[in-house]
Amino acid sequence: MNARSAGRSAGSARPGGSARSGGSARDAQPPKLTFSAPGAVTDADATLLRSSDERDGERFADADLSEYDLSGVSFLQCELDAVTLTDTQLRGARFVDTLVTASFAPTLLAGRTIWRDVLVQNPRWGSAEMFDAELNSVHIRGGKIDYLNLRNSRLTNVLIEDCALGELDLGGIRATRVAIRNCRIGTLDVTRATCSNVDLRSSEFSAINGLEGLRGVTIDDGQLSLLAPVLAQHLGLIVE
Repeated sequence: MNARSAGRSAGSARPGGSARSGGSARDAQPPKLTFSAPGAVTDADATLLRSSDERDGERFADADLSEYDLSGVSFLQCELDAVTLTDTQLRGARFVDTLVTASFAPTLLAGRTIWRDVLVQNPRWGSAEMFDAELNSVHIRGGKIDYLNLRNSRLTNVLIEDCALGELDLGGIRATRVAIRNCRIGTLDVTRATCSNVDLRSSEFSAINGLEGLRGVTIDDGQLSLLAPVLAQHLGLIVE
């Protein structure tokens, strides 16, 4: 490594390689996920949903809710299967003990939402605006998300795995027991993040912004070597 390799911005890194799994499982406490699939659910007509509704034990399938105003709606022990949520206003909505499968949304408007004991499987989201949200015992598995905006959210016991993420914005989050496993991430932003038991091992990333926000994050040997240039710059090291 030469001196030029340390000359990148201290606030961002472009490792451009893949991560390797490593380290001990005791390094970071894993998320404690308590989701269980909803019991008997009743098929319901999604087109009858309105803002501030509270739905319990219902299944909504193959519905197009594009541009609906569902702000403040509550889904309790529900299933949402293959539901299109393009520009659906979900601000302040609650998802509790709920399964969300194969949802589609070029733009997901879900700021200030609450997610508790939720499994999200194979989402296809473009820009997912989930800022100022609260996620507790949430599992996102598979799928593709171009931009996942969790800025200033609180994440507790969250697992994101096997997901392709163009950009993952964790700026300003408060995160406890969060794992991001086997994901392909373009840009990861952890600016001003507060992290405890956050595990990035086994995920690949192309760029990281907000180096200080990695405090409290567990990475593997490969990821550390790829971050070496920006770490050297941040510490004022001269590498020759």
